[in-house]
Amino acid sequence: MATLGGCASTPVASQTTGVASYLQSEEKLSAYSDVWMMLSMWHIAAAHGDYDNYFSRMTDDAVFLGTDPEERWTRPEFEAFARPYFDGKEAWTYTMVDRNVILEPGEDPAVAWFDESLDNKKYGRCRGTGVALRGDDGKWRIAHYSLTFLIPNEKTPEVMQAVYGQ
Repeated sequence: MATLGGCASTPVASQTTGVASYLQSEEKLSAYSDVWMMLSMWHIAAAHGDYDNYFSRMTDDAVFLGTDPEERWTRPEFEAFARPYFDGKEAWTYTMVDRNVILEPGEDPAVAWFDESLDNKKYGRCRGTGVALRGDDGKWRIAHYSLTFLIPNEKTPEVMQAVYGQ
């Protein structure tokens, strides 16, 4: 029986059956699709400089962790920082390369965890991770987002030297 790499004791059939059964309920499939679309539209809003559309996809008490060590913003702080970039033209563009969404257990999930690989012209490959919550209005919004640069392990000594002088 075939197995997935790194999962030598787990047959492929069980892996794919698990994924299929995970999204078999209509509510789960709908939630998964809604989270996926919300994240995609969030990135599109930034690429088009659409301030209202971008920030409407975040909870009122959302936290955004940027790439700089000092960048931990509440939503109001992030809005103030980002406002000058959102003047009807491109604020920033991150193109999704791949994405994973995990929904909380149960038939009607209200919490989702996600990670996504993103491409950016200036920064190259980045990773976004976060948590999305479904509000009382049924809409999914980002409650926590962390954006990081991806550095290959073999390049870490050079980066550490450049950043910290170590």
